[in-house]
Amino acid sequence: MALMITDECINCDVCEPECPNQAISMGEDHYVIDPGRCTECVGHFDEPQCVQVCPVSCIPVNPDHTEDRETLWQKYRRLQAAKAAPGAQRVSAA
Repeated sequence: MALMITDECINCDVCEPECPNQAISMGEDHYVIDPGRCTECVGHFDEPQCVQVCPVSCIPVNPDHTEDRETLWQKYRRLQAAKAAPGAQRVSAA
């Protein structure tokens, strides 16, 4: 089950850096979660980190993207494989 950010989001900026899959980004009005990248932190943490840090509790399960734990685990492995692929590493400005 991918998560989603509701319009109750106050754009406090605490969730985006906590996401290990870079699934959270600024949307038109508030932060959004890419369901293709959200694993609910499966493979990284026991609990979704964005939910843990959200001060207004506006990150529920997205009913349009329900996935069981095994599916989330497979997505995690796919994302990790893509990150490890040659040419897939991001270059950061120092």
